[in-house]
Amino acid sequence: MIDTQPAVHTHRPDAASGLPDSGSPSLYGREGDLALLEHLLDRAQEGRGSALWIGGGAGLGKTSLLTAAARSARRRSMTVLSAAGVEPESHLPFAGLHQLLLPLRAEAVHLEPRQRRALRAAFGLEDTAPDLFGIALATLELLSEAAGNTPVLLIADDTHWLDQPTKDVLAFVARRVDADPVVVLTASRTDAPGHPGGSGPGHLRLRALDSTAAGTLLDSRSSRLAPAARALVLAQAAGNPLALVELPRALADATPTGRLPDLLPLNERLERAFTARATSLPHATRVLLLAAAAETGCEFGQLLRATQIVVGARVDAAALQPAVDEDLVHPDVVRVRFRHPLIRSAIYARADIAERLAVHAALSTVLANDPDRYVWQRAAATLGTDEDVVTLLEEFATRARARGGVTAAVEALERGSTLTALLPRRTSLLLGAAELACELGRRQDAADLAARAEPAHMGPVAHARMTAVREIVSPGPMGEESRVLTLLEASAQAHEAGHTDLAVHLLWRAASRCWWGNLSQNLREAVASAPDLLGLPPDDPRLLAVRAYALPERHGAAALAHMARLTPDRSDADVMRFLGSTALILGDFRTSSSYMATAAESCRSQGRLALLARTLGAGNWGRLWTGEWDRVRTESEEAATLAEETGEHFWAVSATTNLAMLAALRGEHALAEALALEARSSTHVTGVRFLLVSIQQVRGVAAITAGRYDEAFDLLKRAFDPSDPTHHDMRWWTAPDLADAAVHTGRQDEARRILTGLDALAHRLPTPMTLMCLRYTRAVLAEDDEAGPLFEEALAEDSDQGPLYRARLLLAQGRRLRRLRRPADSRAPLRQARDIFDALGSPHWSNVTRQLLRAAGEDSQQRRPAARDHLSPQELQIATLAAAGLTNRQIGQRLFLSHRTVGSHLYRIFPKLEITTRAQLAEALRTIPLGPGQSPPGQPPVL
Repeated sequence: MIDTQPAVHTHRPDAASGLPDSGSPSLYGREGDLALLEHLLDRAQEGRGSALWIGGGAGLGKTSLLTAAARSARRRSMTVLSAAGVEPESHLPFAGLHQLLLPLRAEAVHLEPRQRRALRAAFGLEDTAPDLFGIALATLELLSEAAGNTPVLLIADDTHWLDQPTKDVLAFVARRVDADPVVVLTASRTDAPGHPGGSGPGHLRLRALDSTAAGTLLDSRSSRLAPAARALVLAQAAGNPLALVELPRALADATPTGRLPDLLPLNERLERAFTARATSLPHATRVLLLAAAAETGCEFGQLLRATQIVVGARVDAAALQPAVDEDLVHPDVVRVRFRHPLIRSAIYARADIAERLAVHAALSTVLANDPDRYVWQRAAATLGTDEDVVTLLEEFATRARARGGVTAAVEALERGSTLTALLPRRTSLLLGAAELACELGRRQDAADLAARAEPAHMGPVAHARMTAVREIVSPGPMGEESRVLTLLEASAQAHEAGHTDLAVHLLWRAASRCWWGNLSQNLREAVASAPDLLGLPPDDPRLLAVRAYALPERHGAAALAHMARLTPDRSDADVMRFLGSTALILGDFRTSSSYMATAAESCRSQGRLALLARTLGAGNWGRLWTGEWDRVRTESEEAATLAEETGEHFWAVSATTNLAMLAALRGEHALAEALALEARSSTHVTGVRFLLVSIQQVRGVAAITAGRYDEAFDLLKRAFDPSDPTHHDMRWWTAPDLADAAVHTGRQDEARRILTGLDALAHRLPTPMTLMCLRYTRAVLAEDDEAGPLFEEALAEDSDQGPLYRARLLLAQGRRLRRLRRPADSRAPLRQARDIFDALGSPHWSNVTRQLLRAAGEDSQQRRPAARDHLSPQELQIATLAAAGLTNRQIGQRLFLSHRTVGSHLYRIFPKLEITTRAQLAEALRTIPLGPGQSPPGQPPVL
């Protein structure tokens, strides 16, 4: 029988914090760092949150700083939550989060049922697939609730060893605690993989101690060192606090000359110093420490049972006492904690292979009832190949993915690939890991995994999977037509093997390349005809999207006709996105806005933030023309933030382009040009012609609003040159801007020649945007004596489209009538244009129209800036949702904020809007009516 009650005599760690009691000596020379932590705690007591990452090499005092912060927080009666990453638990999804939130389990009753279920799912207490961002939002709400009683300090040490889902949740929370009295402190080694790095106000990099602080620390711990030994330790420690404490002990085993054994790198030298102290311990103690190093998450009793299996004799808690006497570990009643991570790594690294295998095998026996830990110990105990263990790792990957632990699933499949002797199985495992890495946005990891899969052992389906992975991780130049041929071939192979969904996915990638890169007609023909062999229903959204992207002029009208008859499943975000993006590229912006709004709502409810970033970034380009400028502003800002947060950097560029065009349309030409330059400078736009032409249009419109009409014309006409990088199908959408620039420069004839093909395009693809562009340019470029009927036709037919071009048409009509010396007749269209520009919030065109009205004999009051103009994008978004009747909690769930953060924003919003109650929000945000058939800005149309 094993005695599991620790009979060990030692000082205890700070059990409440879960952090080792490092002692104040490690804080010599850290006065400035301590002052920063105290400042963050002060802010929390004032109701303001902060987040700080502490980084540095091993032994520099990260844990000591965290411990000092925890003590100070307790003195302030703050709630302290803490966790420390341990390598064996890095494969277990949400293991670190469980450590952190366990003390708040009683607070969970205040969460909404969906959020409670999310946390229960994360911890394996609910038989549902966990939603990472739902869990992150639930964590944020739980912390916010706790902080409502007393400020909260959340500490995560050794985050490089935390499981990836926990790290994702911590990053999510750290970005959103500004308005809550919550301090998030994380620490990791900068020489460890996966540390956040960076610099700035949210980062603190620890440096070596200066000579004065190093000497003081050394003397406080080893005051009897001879001068020569003291100088040697100071030189070798190089300001590392842990080395200053440990190296004097190593001198006991040094040569008679007093020199250290060698000049190894500091970390290895310290590991050897720790190992030297462990080698003299009894055999059972060494095995017990090795077991603790191999599975830090084990309870003390489990470690004792594993140790007994290895040594073959009875082991009790007294076996730990020698390690405590050597100051290597701190025991507690649940588990053994090493005094420093280097001690654990030193003991494990210095053990021989036979000892490690024996300990892992024993641990797998002890953990037989814990399938997740069991499989990793079985894998670690395996030398060579073992197909049964590979199967266990595959099963673990399936469980982990279902729980949201996609990173752990990747690691399991990768580990399985090293343990199988079957080369086709190895290839399949590596491809599976690469596909999951793509889901995470970890493109380099996916590329490395895919590179290890051997093509010689791939069947047709594996080849198709490899092609799909490569298309994500290494798309290459967008104009590379050979890639499209490869995608077509892989799609055909997948279909022949019975994998139709994979075949369609590959075709979608091929069609996207055709449209994004403006590829050749022959290639587009091949892609558009490829779905004929798949047997898909004619109204399958994926089929409509593939054909429309490949050949919009041929298949666009049919796609829109099919969409008009569809009753799609609006709960399916992917279906809505396919339909919405298809309508967008075809120029039916109202249909696109409706579908993309629904897709975005589904992404929000499912916590698919990467896809939400893409949906918001793409969908809001069309809303520029339908006049939903408030929405463009708020959602594009949100898209940019989410895109950077989730690694979808391309869609951050897309969102920036939206904001650049909005600035241009408002007449903020300097801002527009700066944002356009930022977008154009990104490596993500190389060869992506639809984005290049969009950026070019921004520059053209900015030049127009700045009064540089010749420059605007020259910029815009480049899109119609087939040899120019901005040449793309979307060039036709710049036609109204080109026409306006032409009128101001007398280059109407040149503009007519450039736009010769617009008539034929509108006949083949009679979508709202192409028809509007045709009517607009016909009227604006016509000779004055022929323009009257064309303006009347354009204004009559375009009444159900966006307000922007209607207002610009009215402005052009007013100008024309003034040129014809009919000032009285010009007032009515100018008056209408003024009101629409005012409602849109375009100061530039509002002012231009007022000047023309004055010249026509009618004065207008200056447009008063709307109250909402004083709000930030996020404040405007929150105010709009609150005006629609959503509660703070509902708004928080929608925008992935805590309800207290929402309340804090509203507290600042009310004075800006000059209101005092929530009921006044709707009136404060009200806009001027836009006329028949128009939606006010910020209000989504509904089909």
